Amino acid sequence: MFHHVKDLQFNARVSRPDPRFANLLLEQFGGENGELAAAMQYFTQAFGAKVPHPDKYDMLMDIATEEFSHLEIVGATIQMLLKGVNGELKNAADSSEIMQVLNGKAAKEDIIHEAVFANPQFGIITGGGVTPRNSQGIPWCASYIHSNGDLTVDLRSNLASESRAKLVYEHLMKFTEDPYIHETLSFLMTREVTHYKMFEAALNSIQPNFPPGVLAADPRYLQNVYNLSDGTIRGPWNEGEIKGMGKEFNYVEDPIAQVQETEGQTKLPDDFSAEVKESEKLNKDMSKIKSAEVKNAEPKGVAQWSAYGAEKVQA
Repeated sequence: MFHHVKDLQFNARVSRPDPRFANLLLEQFGGENGELAAAMQYFTQAFGAKVPHPDKYDMLMDIATEEFSHLEIVGATIQMLLKGVNGELKNAADSSEIMQVLNGKAAKEDIIHEAVFANPQFGIITGGGVTPRNSQGIPWCASYIHSNGDLTVDLRSNLASESRAKLVYEHLMKFTEDPYIHETLSFLMTREVTHYKMFEAALNSIQPNFPPGVLAADPRYLQNVYNLSDGTIRGPWNEGEIKGMGKEFNYVEDPIAQVQETEGQTKLPDDFSAEVKESEKLNKDMSKIKSAEVKNAEPKGVAQWSAYGAEKVQA
Protein backbone atom coordinates (compact mmCIF):
# COMPACT_ATOMS: atom_id res chain seq x y z
CA MET A 1 0.00 0.00 0.00
CA PHE A 2 1.41 3.36 -1.00
CA HIS A 3 0.85 6.65 0.81
CA HIS A 4 1.98 9.80 -0.99
CA VAL A 5 3.63 12.55 1.04
CA LYS A 6 3.70 15.74 -0.99
CA ASP A 7 7.06 16.97 0.35
CA LEU A 8 9.97 15.80 -1.77
CA GLN A 9 12.63 13.54 -0.27
CA PHE A 10 15.18 16.20 -1.28
CA ASN A 11 14.53 19.93 -1.54
CA ALA A 12 14.85 20.28 -5.32
CA ARG A 13 15.46 23.86 -6.49
CA VAL A 14 16.61 25.65 -9.65
CA SER A 15 18.18 29.10 -10.03
CA ARG A 16 16.61 29.93 -13.37
CA PRO A 17 14.79 28.35 -16.31
CA ASP A 18 16.83 26.11 -18.61
CA PRO A 19 14.69 24.27 -21.19
CA ARG A 20 17.71 22.69 -22.82
CA PHE A 21 18.83 21.01 -19.62
CA ALA A 22 15.22 20.07 -18.84
CA ASN A 23 15.24 18.08 -22.07
CA LEU A 24 18.50 16.34 -21.10
CA LEU A 25 17.16 15.54 -17.65
CA LEU A 26 14.27 13.64 -19.24
CA GLU A 27 16.85 10.87 -19.65
CA GLN A 28 16.56 10.19 -15.91
CA PHE A 29 12.77 10.37 -15.98
CA GLY A 30 11.84 8.09 -18.87
CA GLY A 31 15.19 6.85 -20.14
CA GLU A 32 16.72 3.39 -20.09
CA ASN A 33 18.84 4.14 -17.01
CA GLY A 34 16.35 6.47 -15.35
CA GLU A 35 14.41 6.42 -12.13
CA LEU A 36 11.21 4.97 -13.59
CA ALA A 37 13.13 2.02 -15.02
CA ALA A 38 14.85 1.39 -11.68
CA ALA A 39 11.63 1.66 -9.68
CA MET A 40 9.77 -0.76 -11.95
CA GLN A 41 12.69 -3.18 -12.07
CA TYR A 42 13.01 -3.53 -8.30
CA PHE A 43 9.23 -3.48 -7.82
CA THR A 44 8.85 -6.32 -10.33
CA GLN A 45 11.70 -8.38 -8.90
CA ALA A 46 10.25 -8.16 -5.40
CA PHE A 47 7.19 -10.31 -6.11
CA GLY A 48 9.22 -13.42 -6.88
CA ALA A 49 11.44 -12.84 -3.84
CA LYS A 50 8.68 -12.60 -1.22
CA VAL A 51 8.26 -16.29 -0.44
CA PRO A 52 11.84 -17.63 -0.58
CA HIS A 53 13.53 -14.40 0.57
CA PRO A 54 11.09 -12.20 2.54
CA ASP A 55 13.96 -10.06 3.84
CA LYS A 56 15.08 -9.28 0.27
CA TYR A 57 11.45 -8.60 -0.68
CA ASP A 58 11.39 -5.92 2.00
CA MET A 59 14.64 -4.40 0.71
CA LEU A 60 13.55 -4.41 -2.93
CA MET A 61 10.21 -2.78 -2.11
CA ASP A 62 11.93 -0.13 0.00
CA ILE A 63 14.41 0.74 -2.74
CA ALA A 64 11.71 0.66 -5.43
CA THR A 65 9.64 3.09 -3.35
CA GLU A 66 12.65 5.39 -2.96
CA GLU A 67 13.21 5.28 -6.72
CA PHE A 68 9.64 6.49 -7.22
CA SER A 69 10.55 9.32 -4.85
CA HIS A 70 13.54 10.11 -7.04
CA LEU A 71 11.33 10.04 -10.12
CA GLU A 72 9.23 12.72 -8.45
CA ILE A 73 12.34 14.81 -7.74
CA VAL A 74 13.46 14.56 -11.36
CA GLY A 75 9.98 15.40 -12.66
CA ALA A 76 9.68 18.38 -10.35
CA THR A 77 13.09 19.67 -11.39
CA ILE A 78 12.21 19.39 -15.08
CA GLN A 79 8.99 21.28 -14.49
CA MET A 80 10.82 24.07 -12.65
CA LEU A 81 13.39 24.30 -15.43
CA LEU A 82 10.53 24.96 -17.85
CA LYS A 83 9.19 27.89 -15.86
CA GLY A 84 8.17 30.52 -18.37
CA VAL A 85 8.38 27.98 -21.18
CA ASN A 86 5.23 26.01 -20.53
CA GLY A 87 2.20 27.67 -21.99
CA GLU A 88 2.83 30.46 -24.43
CA LEU A 89 6.58 30.89 -24.45
CA LYS A 90 6.64 32.86 -27.69
CA ASN A 91 4.18 35.35 -26.25
CA ALA A 92 6.07 35.82 -22.97
CA ALA A 93 6.77 39.45 -22.11
CA ASP A 94 10.35 40.67 -22.28
CA SER A 95 10.25 41.18 -18.54
CA SER A 96 9.40 37.54 -17.85
CA GLU A 97 11.89 35.33 -16.03
CA ILE A 98 12.78 33.35 -19.14
CA MET A 99 13.77 36.56 -20.93
CA GLN A 100 16.10 37.56 -18.12
CA VAL A 101 18.43 34.68 -18.99
CA LEU A 102 18.38 35.47 -22.73
CA ASN A 103 19.53 38.34 -24.87
CA GLY A 104 16.71 39.51 -27.08
CA LYS A 105 14.41 37.92 -29.64
CA ALA A 106 17.10 36.00 -31.52
CA ALA A 107 18.29 34.19 -28.40
CA LYS A 108 14.70 33.52 -27.45
CA GLU A 109 14.03 31.86 -30.81
CA ASP A 110 17.25 29.87 -30.52
CA ILE A 111 16.38 28.42 -27.13
CA ILE A 112 12.91 27.49 -28.35
CA HIS A 113 14.45 25.66 -31.29
CA GLU A 114 17.12 23.89 -29.23
CA ALA A 115 14.88 22.90 -26.33
CA VAL A 116 11.62 22.14 -28.05
CA PHE A 117 12.33 21.12 -31.59
CA ALA A 118 15.29 18.92 -30.65
CA ASN A 119 12.58 16.84 -28.95
CA PRO A 120 9.27 17.64 -30.71
CA GLN A 121 7.23 15.74 -28.11
CA PHE A 122 8.07 18.46 -25.62
CA GLY A 123 6.15 21.10 -27.51
CA ILE A 124 3.73 19.12 -29.65
CA ILE A 125 2.54 16.15 -27.61
CA THR A 126 3.08 17.18 -24.00
CA GLY A 127 2.95 20.96 -24.29
CA GLY A 128 6.18 21.18 -22.31
CA GLY A 129 5.03 18.82 -19.56
CA VAL A 130 7.01 15.95 -18.10
CA THR A 131 6.37 12.63 -19.81
CA PRO A 132 7.90 9.13 -19.56
CA ARG A 133 10.18 9.59 -22.56
CA ASN A 134 13.91 10.02 -22.84
CA SER A 135 15.80 13.10 -24.04
CA GLN A 136 15.19 12.10 -27.66
CA GLY A 137 11.45 11.73 -27.18
CA ILE A 138 11.52 7.92 -27.29
CA PRO A 139 8.77 6.49 -25.02
CA TRP A 140 9.70 4.52 -21.93
CA CYS A 141 9.68 0.77 -22.61
CA ALA A 142 9.19 -2.26 -20.37
CA SER A 143 12.18 -3.92 -22.05
CA TYR A 144 14.34 -1.64 -19.86
CA ILE A 145 13.41 -3.90 -16.93
CA HIS A 146 15.59 -6.89 -16.02
CA SER A 147 13.75 -9.42 -13.89
CA ASN A 148 14.87 -13.02 -14.38
CA GLY A 149 13.21 -14.92 -11.56
CA ASP A 150 16.52 -15.80 -9.91
CA LEU A 151 17.32 -13.37 -7.12
CA THR A 152 21.09 -13.67 -7.48
CA VAL A 153 20.80 -12.80 -11.17
CA ASP A 154 18.43 -9.92 -10.41
CA LEU A 155 20.75 -8.50 -7.75
CA ARG A 156 23.66 -8.56 -10.19
CA SER A 157 21.49 -6.76 -12.74
CA ASN A 158 20.71 -4.17 -10.07
CA LEU A 159 24.41 -3.58 -9.41
CA ALA A 160 24.83 -2.78 -13.09
CA SER A 161 21.70 -0.60 -13.13
CA GLU A 162 22.88 1.50 -10.21
CA SER A 163 26.32 1.85 -11.79
CA ARG A 164 24.87 3.12 -15.08
CA ALA A 165 22.50 5.51 -13.33
CA LYS A 166 25.36 7.01 -11.31
CA LEU A 167 27.33 7.55 -14.49
CA VAL A 168 24.40 9.33 -16.19
CA TYR A 169 24.10 11.74 -13.26
CA GLU A 170 27.82 12.45 -13.50
CA HIS A 171 27.46 13.28 -17.19
CA LEU A 172 24.41 15.46 -16.56
CA MET A 173 26.38 17.56 -14.08
CA LYS A 174 28.67 18.63 -16.91
CA PHE A 175 25.80 20.32 -18.75
CA THR A 176 24.58 22.71 -16.07
CA GLU A 177 26.20 25.36 -13.89
CA ASP A 178 23.16 25.80 -11.67
CA PRO A 179 24.38 25.14 -8.08
CA TYR A 180 20.94 24.06 -6.91
CA ILE A 181 20.65 21.49 -9.70
CA HIS A 182 24.14 20.25 -8.87
CA GLU A 183 23.00 19.68 -5.28
CA THR A 184 19.97 17.68 -6.46
CA LEU A 185 22.00 15.61 -8.92
CA SER A 186 24.67 14.98 -6.28
CA PHE A 187 22.00 13.65 -3.90
CA LEU A 188 20.48 11.39 -6.56
CA MET A 189 23.90 10.17 -7.72
CA THR A 190 24.97 9.35 -4.16
CA ARG A 191 21.80 7.38 -3.50
CA GLU A 192 22.79 5.15 -6.45
CA VAL A 193 25.99 4.33 -4.56
CA THR A 194 24.01 3.52 -1.40
CA HIS A 195 21.67 1.23 -3.31
CA TYR A 196 24.63 -0.46 -4.98
CA LYS A 197 26.10 -1.34 -1.58
CA MET A 198 22.71 -2.56 -0.34
CA PHE A 199 22.32 -4.88 -3.32
CA GLU A 200 25.91 -6.05 -2.94
CA ALA A 201 25.35 -6.91 0.73
CA ALA A 202 22.11 -8.71 -0.12
CA LEU A 203 23.85 -10.79 -2.79
CA ASN A 204 26.66 -11.74 -0.42
CA SER A 205 24.11 -12.86 2.18
CA ILE A 206 22.81 -15.53 -0.23
CA GLN A 207 25.13 -18.53 -0.24
CA PRO A 208 25.91 -20.16 -2.54
CA ASN A 209 25.21 -17.45 -5.13
CA PHE A 210 27.46 -18.64 -7.95
CA PRO A 211 27.06 -19.85 -10.58
CA PRO A 212 23.64 -18.25 -11.09
CA GLY A 213 20.64 -20.51 -11.49
CA VAL A 214 20.58 -24.20 -10.61
CA LEU A 215 22.87 -26.08 -12.98
CA ALA A 216 26.62 -26.22 -12.43
CA ALA A 217 29.05 -25.40 -15.22
CA ASP A 218 30.03 -28.34 -17.43
CA PRO A 219 33.59 -29.26 -16.33
CA ARG A 220 34.53 -30.24 -19.87
CA TYR A 221 34.29 -26.67 -21.13
CA LEU A 222 34.88 -24.56 -18.04
CA GLN A 223 38.61 -23.93 -17.94
CA ASN A 224 39.49 -23.11 -21.55
CA VAL A 225 40.11 -19.50 -22.57
CA TYR A 226 40.90 -18.91 -26.22
CA ASN A 227 43.44 -16.72 -27.97
CA LEU A 228 41.07 -15.11 -30.47
CA SER A 229 43.17 -12.11 -31.49
CA ASP A 230 46.77 -11.21 -32.30
CA GLY A 231 48.76 -9.93 -29.37
CA THR A 232 46.44 -11.18 -26.62
CA ILE A 233 47.43 -9.84 -23.21
CA ARG A 234 47.66 -12.30 -20.34
CA GLY A 235 46.14 -11.49 -16.97
CA PRO A 236 44.04 -12.93 -14.13
CA TRP A 237 41.12 -13.23 -16.58
CA ASN A 238 42.91 -15.86 -18.69
CA GLU A 239 45.63 -17.40 -16.48
CA GLY A 240 45.99 -18.70 -12.97
CA GLU A 241 43.17 -19.69 -10.62
CA ILE A 242 39.51 -19.37 -11.52
CA LYS A 243 38.52 -17.53 -8.38
CA GLY A 244 36.25 -19.49 -6.07
CA MET A 245 36.14 -22.63 -8.23
CA GLY A 246 39.32 -24.45 -7.26
CA LYS A 247 40.44 -24.75 -10.89
CA GLU A 248 42.84 -22.93 -13.17
CA PHE A 249 42.38 -21.37 -16.57
CA ASN A 250 43.74 -23.33 -19.53
CA TYR A 251 44.98 -20.91 -22.19
CA VAL A 252 44.44 -22.26 -25.72
CA GLU A 253 47.02 -20.58 -27.93
CA ASP A 254 45.64 -21.96 -31.21
CA PRO A 255 41.83 -22.28 -30.98
CA ILE A 256 41.44 -23.38 -34.62
CA ALA A 257 43.78 -26.32 -34.15
CA GLN A 258 42.09 -27.18 -30.85
CA VAL A 259 38.65 -27.29 -32.46
CA GLN A 260 39.92 -29.49 -35.29
CA GLU A 261 41.83 -31.85 -33.01
CA THR A 262 38.86 -32.33 -30.66
CA GLU A 263 36.35 -32.51 -33.53
CA GLY A 264 34.39 -29.62 -32.18
CA GLN A 265 34.96 -30.39 -28.47
CA THR A 266 33.52 -33.92 -28.84
CA LYS A 267 36.81 -35.80 -28.40
CA LEU A 268 38.73 -34.16 -25.59
CA PRO A 269 42.23 -35.35 -24.61
CA ASP A 270 41.38 -35.50 -20.90
CA ASP A 271 38.94 -37.84 -19.20
CA PHE A 272 36.25 -35.77 -17.47
CA SER A 273 33.85 -38.66 -16.74
CA ALA A 274 34.29 -38.49 -12.94
CA GLU A 275 33.87 -34.72 -12.90
CA VAL A 276 30.81 -34.93 -15.16
CA LYS A 277 29.18 -37.44 -12.79
CA GLU A 278 29.96 -35.20 -9.82
CA SER A 279 28.49 -32.24 -11.69
CA GLU A 280 25.31 -34.18 -12.45
CA LYS A 281 24.99 -35.10 -8.77
CA LEU A 282 25.43 -31.45 -7.79
CA ASN A 283 22.72 -30.47 -10.26
CA LYS A 284 20.25 -32.91 -8.68
CA ASP A 285 21.12 -31.78 -5.18
CA MET A 286 20.85 -28.10 -6.05
CA SER A 287 17.54 -28.68 -7.83
CA LYS A 288 16.11 -30.21 -4.66
CA ILE A 289 17.46 -27.37 -2.50
CA LYS A 290 16.10 -24.62 -4.76
CA SER A 291 12.74 -26.32 -5.11
CA ALA A 292 12.42 -26.95 -1.37
CA GLU A 293 13.43 -23.35 -0.66
CA VAL A 294 10.27 -22.10 -2.31
CA LYS A 295 7.92 -24.96 -1.39
CA ASN A 296 8.80 -24.90 2.31
CA ALA A 297 8.16 -21.16 2.49
CA GLU A 298 4.74 -21.36 0.83
CA PRO A 299 1.78 -21.41 3.23
CA LYS A 300 -0.55 -24.38 3.14
CA GLY A 301 -4.22 -23.92 2.46
CA VAL A 302 -5.56 -20.53 1.46
CA ALA A 303 -2.91 -18.26 0.02
CA GLN A 304 -2.86 -14.76 1.46
CA TRP A 305 -0.26 -12.13 0.55
CA SER A 306 -0.49 -10.05 3.75
CA ALA A 307 -0.99 -10.87 7.41
CA TYR A 308 -2.85 -7.93 8.92
CA GLY A 309 -2.08 -6.97 12.48
CA ALA A 310 -1.31 -9.99 14.61
CA GLU A 311 -3.44 -12.35 12.51
CA LYS A 312 -1.68 -15.17 10.69
CA VAL A 313 -3.06 -17.54 8.09
CA GLN A 314 -2.94 -21.03 9.51
CA ALA A 315 -2.72 -24.25 7.54
